[in-house]
Amino acid sequence: MDTKSFQAAILEGIPEVLPAPKAYEASINHAPKRKEILSEGEKKLALRNALRYFPEKEHGELAPEFLEELNTYGRIYMYRLRPDYEMKARHLEQFPHQSKQAAAIMLMIQNNLDYAVAQHPHELITYGGNGAVFQNWAQYRLCMKYLAEMTDEQTLVMYSGHPMGLYPSHKDAPRVVVTNGMMIPNYSKPDDWEKFNALGVTQYGQMTAGSFMYIGPQGIVHGTTITVLNAGRKISGGKTDLAGKLFITAGLGGMSGAQPKAGNIAGVISITAEVNEKATYTRHSQGWVDEVISDLDELVARVEKAKAAKEVVSIAYQGNVVDVWEKFAEEGIKVDMGSDQTSLHNPWAGGYYPVGLSFEESNQMMAENPDLFKEKVQESLRRHVAAVNKCTDNGMYFFDYGNAFLLESSRAGADIMNDKGDFRYPSYVQDIMGPMCFDFGFGPFRWVCASNDPKDLEVSDKIATDVLEELMQESPIEIQQQMADNILWIKEAGKNKMVVGSQARILYADAEGRTRIAAEFNKAIADGRISAPVVLGRDHHDVSGTDSPYRETSNIYDGSQFTADMAVQNVIGDSFRGATWVSIHNGGGVGWGEVMNGGFGMVLDGSDDAHRRLTNMLFWDVNNGISRRSWARNEGAVFAIKRAMKANPNLKVTIPNMADDNLIDGLF
Repeated sequence: MDTKSFQAAILEGIPEVLPAPKAYEASINHAPKRKEILSEGEKKLALRNALRYFPEKEHGELAPEFLEELNTYGRIYMYRLRPDYEMKARHLEQFPHQSKQAAAIMLMIQNNLDYAVAQHPHELITYGGNGAVFQNWAQYRLCMKYLAEMTDEQTLVMYSGHPMGLYPSHKDAPRVVVTNGMMIPNYSKPDDWEKFNALGVTQYGQMTAGSFMYIGPQGIVHGTTITVLNAGRKISGGKTDLAGKLFITAGLGGMSGAQPKAGNIAGVISITAEVNEKATYTRHSQGWVDEVISDLDELVARVEKAKAAKEVVSIAYQGNVVDVWEKFAEEGIKVDMGSDQTSLHNPWAGGYYPVGLSFEESNQMMAENPDLFKEKVQESLRRHVAAVNKCTDNGMYFFDYGNAFLLESSRAGADIMNDKGDFRYPSYVQDIMGPMCFDFGFGPFRWVCASNDPKDLEVSDKIATDVLEELMQESPIEIQQQMADNILWIKEAGKNKMVVGSQARILYADAEGRTRIAAEFNKAIADGRISAPVVLGRDHHDVSGTDSPYRETSNIYDGSQFTADMAVQNVIGDSFRGATWVSIHNGGGVGWGEVMNGGFGMVLDGSDDAHRRLTNMLFWDVNNGISRRSWARNEGAVFAIKRAMKANPNLKVTIPNMADDNLIDGLF
């Protein structure tokens, strides 16, 4: 489709003449059928809700079709409204627009739904099994039309994928405000999501799926690399050379697919198990995993060969990870590090596949016999944990990767608790990311070149490298390791072929690093070294973005890890300090009702106005979280917020006074 036709299709929105029904494409990786949860009366309500996007004259044709979708897939996706043009990031000038900021948002939405990026593109799901950009294709079409028409004096309001409409605002307001899954607290149980999503009134936006800021597996490769690297340092006395070390994990989906690439960069032997053959071979074809093995004996032999030669190699095991753990435990093979990145935040609807059932059998059972499927999952988790425990008894370091593995295993009755009643294994945030990165303000800063030109990405990489190297000369000893790791990362990023979809990059930086890098990008756009605007963002999994007691805030020990003030304040503060769009979601990497998370996007266009916004907003976006972590008495955060106050005299933060433990203990 040429550019003119593409633009016309976007401006058309929901077509006046219905397009013909589209055939179901079996070659595409589709979402599993959702379980039957609606009563007959609720199904009628779901149909009424879906039909309100269309004039009454079309209801007779669409109603039976939508009911068939609801009965067949458990959701109304409106497949016939899928556009004929290719979903991908384009140069922002190719999108019809009156606002460049809106054009950049369209670019990001399309990138989220790119077939090379999205996990279930026809169901508008980017990653995690249920992380949706929209609930249905009518919402997509309407949203894109609004973005194409909006000016810099309007704001688009998004309610869980539904574009509520364009509202008058002003140029400094966000162009889009996104909320996903904002439920009354007593309605955030897993079955509530199933019900209300099937009704078409809410959705699970995950983190960067529903906020239009996903950049493919690269988005997590860097954090995963840092995690594996520092887990290796923990078991190697601080050494960075991890040659011959074995890391076992699971998951090759949208987020978890980063693990083998990160293992290679960290210099280990990695095994990543995956039950979905399409996911396995997608990652293999993209070069994110080196080898695929489906026989356990062959796998053992390959690992022993790699250990002896101290190879750096990533292996995908096509099959269930429980079989891998049990095989290695039974044979007493030393595993150095272990984790799991199956989507256990979504255990009953395709996030975790139980051992002993095929992929197809599981998909059928979860839809047709959900109670039995739940039993199978929990039985599998008990076996899973038992085998992991044997490997840890043999000297393995195991950490929870923030996917609700510990939480769901405990609910399944697995042997996952210690004598004190706590989880036997730490979250990776507790042991690594929290004290080493988040407390000091380091988190996943990312950018996208809106030209979609690799040359612009190369220039941006060089700018970021130069800024970090300059900053490292001035940095205190407390953050020298973080600086060194990130300089190495950004220098090697191009060589490691990270780009899938948009021309994007990620690195971990603190407020000073983010602000300085963004300011230099803005200058480069102004003087033409970068040919088009740059979109800034971050993962919600960051210093300030997420309140999650079993992941992002698991190293908060003052009792406030179960509160969500930080994430909500973060998004509100970003919105009036210059963000181009903001988002706040119920649910994320550890599950619906278990986390609140927020994010932003910011478009740099080379203007003085963009410089003003980035300077103001990025400082707040990071230091909000450092302040909260400091108040929780985290030593690194106390250091970091005092340093920030010296840098900016307008920042005045309440510093905690430390109680004497002997005084407190003496009272009891």
